[in-house]
Amino acid sequence: MRISVQKPLKTIAFGAALAALGGMSSAQDTPAAPKVSIAAAYTDELIDQVTFIGRGEAIDKVNIVARVSGFVEEITVHDGDEVKKDDVLFRIEADTYVANLAARKADMAQSEANLKLSEVELERKEELYRRQAGTEADRDIALANNQVAQAQLQIAAAAIQLAELDVGYTTVHAPFDGRVGRTSVSVGELVGPSSEPLITLIRTAPIYVEFSLTEKQLISVMESFEADVGEVANNPKAPDVFVILPNGTELEESGNVTFVDNQVDPTTGTITLRAEFANTRGLIVDGSFLTVRIEDTEPREALMIPQAAVQRDQRGDFVLVVGSEQTVEQRYVTLGRQVEIAVVVEDGLREGESVIVEGLQRVRPGVAVDAILAGSGEEQ
Repeated sequence: MRISVQKPLKTIAFGAALAALGGMSSAQDTPAAPKVSIAAAYTDELIDQVTFIGRGEAIDKVNIVARVSGFVEEITVHDGDEVKKDDVLFRIEADTYVANLAARKADMAQSEANLKLSEVELERKEELYRRQAGTEADRDIALANNQVAQAQLQIAAAAIQLAELDVGYTTVHAPFDGRVGRTSVSVGELVGPSSEPLITLIRTAPIYVEFSLTEKQLISVMESFEADVGEVANNPKAPDVFVILPNGTELEESGNVTFVDNQVDPTTGTITLRAEFANTRGLIVDGSFLTVRIEDTEPREALMIPQAAVQRDQRGDFVLVVGSEQTVEQRYVTLGRQVEIAVVVEDGLREGESVIVEGLQRVRPGVAVDAILAGSGEEQ
């Protein structure tokens, strides 16, 4: 009696369990669509720009050399000093040149005396000749002696000028404002025109930045403001030039193109341009390598999407687009330059199409998704 009652209870419990398992299996066969965040492709005004490798080039740079021979008596500048035009940099022992100048002045006095004597002699010979008490030959000799004395006076005057120059050259001045390098001589060292430079002086501000454009890029620049090559330099319509310093920061001030070469380099297919910068803080150094950026004069409309939406495989760059049916489509795109956290799309998308920016790892082409708007392109 007890056995016949237990058998129906076990059968009912087993059937209920099978029914519950069947319901769970049915629910697992239809999983929920994965959630993703999307952003719409949007159009914005963008100023096109191109970058090049440039190099700082001083407008004025000179090796200061001694123009007279002598011992260095004084060095009045320290390595790396900023100097002004006509500041004294070096003094060379001048005693020999001062004495030579005094001797030349004495020669001048002697030449002046000789000239006066020859004038007196010429006047006397001419008077005797008029009275027929002297010969024509004597008068001609006196005239020639007077002309020789005049020439000797001119020679003495020129010798004084040369001696004065030599005395002046014993004091070495800065020919322009700038910054000096390292001094290559010491006090007491014998220097001269054939010895190595005393120091190098470079004008730090303003300064040039030299870079090169391809023929295609140059033509685009000229067409943008309707000018020929000769009108690019110093043209107010020319595009501004910016530089990115070696540490990655962009210089606040912009430069303007002041020179365009008159021929294309056949080995590189480029033409050299030069831009001038005020360089008020001295951050552009002569010989330094920089990144040069040129912006177009007029903005254009560009289609943009967040950089986070872009993926890449062997075929190239692509994005995952969510269509009207909430399904994912893989779309290959042609990209332009990056602008902060967005990137320009040159081809492959239309304005307003939605691309996945978050949850990319949870989806694949063809699946349905639960798309949530992450924010408009402008907010990105």
